[in-house]
Amino acid sequence: MGDSLQITVRWSGKDYDITIPSSDSVASLKGTIFKQTGVRPERQKLLNLKHQGKVPENDCLLSELKLKPGFKIMMMGSLEEDIADASSVPEDLPEVVDDFDIPEGEEIALENREVHLAKIERRVKEHQINILNPPREGKKLLVLDIDYTLFDHRSPAESGVELMRPYLHEFLTSAYRDYDIVIWSATSMKWIEEKMKLLGVSKHVDYKICFYLDCSAMITVHAPKYGVVQVKPLGVIWGKFPEYYKPSNTIMFDDINRNFLMNPKNGLKIRPFQKAHINRHKDVELIKLAKYLRLISKQDDLTNFNHKHWEKYLSKLKEKKRKKKLLSNSSDDHDPSNNEAGASAGDAS
Repeated sequence: MGDSLQITVRWSGKDYDITIPSSDSVASLKGTIFKQTGVRPERQKLLNLKHQGKVPENDCLLSELKLKPGFKIMMMGSLEEDIADASSVPEDLPEVVDDFDIPEGEEIALENREVHLAKIERRVKEHQINILNPPREGKKLLVLDIDYTLFDHRSPAESGVELMRPYLHEFLTSAYRDYDIVIWSATSMKWIEEKMKLLGVSKHVDYKICFYLDCSAMITVHAPKYGVVQVKPLGVIWGKFPEYYKPSNTIMFDDINRNFLMNPKNGLKIRPFQKAHINRHKDVELIKLAKYLRLISKQDDLTNFNHKHWEKYLSKLKEKKRKKKLLSNSSDDHDPSNNEAGASAGDAS
């Protein structure tokens, strides 16, 4: 068929060959993909399918995309049953608000704190963690979010690597010297594993990830001003690994403040990495944060730092080094041995 397209869709480690008329729309393509993979159209993220540099609309014709024969589409997306399994929680809960944040610096009072602590205790007892690499004695703990922290999950790109935050591997390599690394995302475990493979994180030779946590390890809390919200309570990790991790040696990076509600002294809000095609050549957030982690790594208690001011700490350190260098140069100028050396050099000339 001369007007048909042969396309390969790569999803979850498998290739799916699709033949579809070029006169069909993107919506029709998603419907065909759904029939073969079971991933609903609204769940599909076709990473490298673009029209004039943007994600094509559903009514866009495939002929307008000018796809070459055998074009391979990289797809991300979860099956409904996987999402349902990962999203289930033990208790009956009111509707949860997921997509808002709390202004930085705002003090939030939580109601029924005893209930929240009981939920954490239940997670500690019941939540199963698949340890990828064992905790290391004497290391601090770095907990990292994924979406908009390490990865721009909404921008179009030729490949998932183009959506990776700049200097990710350099950052993780540097952090690994002093910190065990845990990935915690408010998505399903399958989605986390897929992203970590896509970014080359899961099997990197220069650092190791200790384990992943997904949305099922989170709990809901009630804040009078905002209602019921989901948070990432670090107490789950501390309860699971009390011999290794505790409040004083833990720091968590996330682009959403509300995830720190149970542990505000351990959270650092990272600038969200968005519009990767524009910002990937100028975003240096991870370079600076690697320096900050090194700065605080030798301290006994990380909660003594107000992580909201992490850039100020770095500026003070930079200024301290600058003054030290000036003093060192000044001392050299007044060192008699340097004067003698200068005189000798003058005589020689």
